Amino acid sequence: MVTQLDTYLFHQGTHYASYQFMGAHFNAAQNDTTFTVWAPNAQHVYVATDENGWTGENFELTKIPDSGLFTGTFPLSLNTVYKYKIITLSGDTIYKSDPYAFYAERRPNTASIVTDTSYEWTDDAWLRKKSAPYDKPINIYEVHLGTWKKHDVQRHEDESIDSYTDRTHFTYKEMADTLIPYVKEMGYTHIEIMPITEHPFDLSWGYQVTGYYAPTSRFGTPQDFKYFVDMCHSNNIGVILDWVPAHFCKDDHGLRLFDGTPIYEHQDAYRAEKRGWGTLTFDFGRTEVQSFLISNALFWINEYHIDGLRVDAVHSMTDLNFENYDEHERIYNDDGTSVNKEAIAFLQKLNTEVFRNNAHTLMIAEDSSKMKSVTTAVKDGGLGFNFKWDLGFMHDTLNYMALDPIERQHYHKLINFPMMYRYDENFILPFSHDEVVHGKLSMLDKMPGDQWRKFAQYRLLYGYQLTQPGKKLNFMGSEIGMYAEWKDKEQVDWLLLDYPIHHGLQTYVKDLNHLYKKERALFELDYAQSGFKWIDADNNSENVASYIRTDRNGESLIIILNFSPNVYYDFPLAVDQPGKYKEYFNSDHKQYGGSHQIIHKYLFSQQNATNGFEHSIRVKVPPFGFVIYKKVKERKTKKKLQKIYNED
Repeated sequence: MVTQLDTYLFHQGTHYASYQFMGAHFNAAQNDTTFTVWAPNAQHVYVATDENGWTGENFELTKIPDSGLFTGTFPLSLNTVYKYKIITLSGDTIYKSDPYAFYAERRPNTASIVTDTSYEWTDDAWLRKKSAPYDKPINIYEVHLGTWKKHDVQRHEDESIDSYTDRTHFTYKEMADTLIPYVKEMGYTHIEIMPITEHPFDLSWGYQVTGYYAPTSRFGTPQDFKYFVDMCHSNNIGVILDWVPAHFCKDDHGLRLFDGTPIYEHQDAYRAEKRGWGTLTFDFGRTEVQSFLISNALFWINEYHIDGLRVDAVHSMTDLNFENYDEHERIYNDDGTSVNKEAIAFLQKLNTEVFRNNAHTLMIAEDSSKMKSVTTAVKDGGLGFNFKWDLGFMHDTLNYMALDPIERQHYHKLINFPMMYRYDENFILPFSHDEVVHGKLSMLDKMPGDQWRKFAQYRLLYGYQLTQPGKKLNFMGSEIGMYAEWKDKEQVDWLLLDYPIHHGLQTYVKDLNHLYKKERALFELDYAQSGFKWIDADNNSENVASYIRTDRNGESLIIILNFSPNVYYDFPLAVDQPGKYKEYFNSDHKQYGGSHQIIHKYLFSQQNATNGFEHSIRVKVPPFGFVIYKKVKERKTKKKLQKIYNED
């Protein structure tokens, strides 16, 4: 039932649980379903189903007075397939899927389905222990569910590509049985799922949405997806959903011209058009759109227990001239700026409401602009996200690694420059799906040289990423050293693990992931300058960089990276504390495929100034090597303990 307050808040743009009355809601006691839809410029709205031959006959919705909402209750049961039949102001008849549908037909079919999404959750312990994420380890495994792993099914000539693809897909439940154990074994802390909101075209990867409230039926039911999230939490793995509020696709059954007029997209057709993507921009200033989108974000957090949203394409929302390269196409505000003020106000409103009742949710901006204060609180004038992808780090680092090692000395700033702005925002350091597709090469193949050099440099790259300040993200398949780019129709090349060098890389990534979670110095002070100190940022002649990561208790890890193929013997490496050190982790270990330039003995610091530090150790630096050194804690013997006791 739609209350007067529901109607008021929805039109005010402040109904943040509008999904509780919008869409189709089944009443088991009465065996009927109540439908409510927003179509302010429609003459008539009907519920068209198999029951009435898709005519809508006998199922006309009633318009709520002084409102753009239509509602009605009919004797329709669970699993009823339906669309809204809308008579427009011009008298045309159009059929639309339900914008608030909780479930949809499997593509290429496009109707909505009446469903019950109830589920008995078992993740209370996980929810209770959630806390501020800034000083926690966050190492994200980005996954496209359709291509992480597929069933080996023989396709028959008379099968359509859709039926074949659907049989090869793993379901949400099968993913719970396979993906979750893998992620846990590999030591990742979170899974980020590329968009699973309902979408018509597989190769859009989910970024062109038609059903914002429906987990795609490609992989199962809403309850199946809840089970997947529940099982992630049972295994201490967080779930981040890729969320797409920037734009939507133009498919006839979707949001475009929903009642024959632009109500979800901007009413100015020029501003609505996203030319580069062939999609439409939401009208962020329209209050009903705000209720729709903010409710949607909270729907995934509250109803599906999602731990975070990676908000896609923020730059395309905040810049009126995103990809408008020709001056005659550009749009300006009255004050001469090209900032989309309505989108900025929407994002601030979104983040305010998310954090009001979900203080520890991850709200991650994928923002390619130079806008400041993206992760600054709204009350302090920022957009209010708590994390932002550091795309500058990603591009600078990958550009540097693609260089021939002999050329790197001239571009050393690509390695040390990201630290110049590292504390401007709360950054996540990503190597995402965008970097391994469309001719950009796989992560491994970006590395120059022969096979051994490629693998050594990729181990070096991963060590560099995981020990820099900031949370981490890597795309599926990179951990096994795929030669091919992401093939968005096929599964990850798991067969590569039959080869020792690929298996060695996977072992390396697993070991380093687990070490990352164990060592507080690598995550506890990511966003405090006291957590990082350069030892040597400027050694471009030898292509070496070194730094210290420190935790709140002052315990440190000493890190050195060699971006050259040379072995450096008796290399002076500054340390922040005198004492005995051990080689704690080495990417050049033979089990990882390295040349085994390893130091087995303890290293004792000497009091001779190096890089501004009073003490140093002498180390061997392996080719394309990443090494961590750690001070050895002196164990108190019985005699020492007795002496301390007597002194007390």
